[in-house]
Amino acid sequence: MKSLGPFEIDRIYCGDCVEMMTQMPDASVDLVVTDPPFAIDFRAKRSNYNRTQTRVLEGYNEIPQDQYYQFTVNWMNEVYRILKKTGSMYVFSGWTNLRDILNAIEEVGFVTLNHIIWKYQFGVYTKRRFVTSHYHILFVAKDEKSYKFNKIEHYPEDVWVIKREYWTGKIKTPTKLPVELVKKILLYSSDPEDVVLDPFIGSGTVAVVAKSLGRHFIGFEIVREYYEFALERLKDVQVEMFSGVKK
Repeated sequence: MKSLGPFEIDRIYCGDCVEMMTQMPDASVDLVVTDPPFAIDFRAKRSNYNRTQTRVLEGYNEIPQDQYYQFTVNWMNEVYRILKKTGSMYVFSGWTNLRDILNAIEEVGFVTLNHIIWKYQFGVYTKRRFVTSHYHILFVAKDEKSYKFNKIEHYPEDVWVIKREYWTGKIKTPTKLPVELVKKILLYSSDPEDVVLDPFIGSGTVAVVAKSLGRHFIGFEIVREYYEFALERLKDVQVEMFSGVKK
């Protein structure tokens, strides 16, 4: 099994991602896809999310707003170091933290390639402002002349309309990226056998999709309940015969 420092690929680990990434070798990862913590005093079991609260896992690890920028710079610095020259990163962000994410990207030295809008359906009621029904996805690279990009569509656009997934009757983490969304990213920006990293693995979707598409993966998660949840999801993943990916 190939290792990146003390970590084997095709595994996820429970712990602080910044501390763990410092132990990984330079230029060892092909792609990073991640949805970091919100810093919005997020409460997973709030009733306005239309969830059955007993099925939502506890333990969401929030970052204080006044620490969010430095927190972002810290983990992005490590990502920049361990990404290959041809590597790229997709970072998800709500509008409340977008300024910190964009400023950190510039400070660390990434080149912003696209500012993608992910439009989804969402049923939160608002009385005095518009309902937020989109996420920002920042597509960035180390080198704007050598990053990997597979043009799987003739005219790829920067607005993606993809529905959120609802796991009716199942235990779930409070936030979860749709498989369709992550698959699209991996097909555009990675090839079979590439190493895909998610520093904030959460429910494990990035690792699950990477495994299903014949990519290698590695991920970190500080909340043990989420880590164990992601481990269970990974057990039953089958590799797909999709876009040239071999079993």
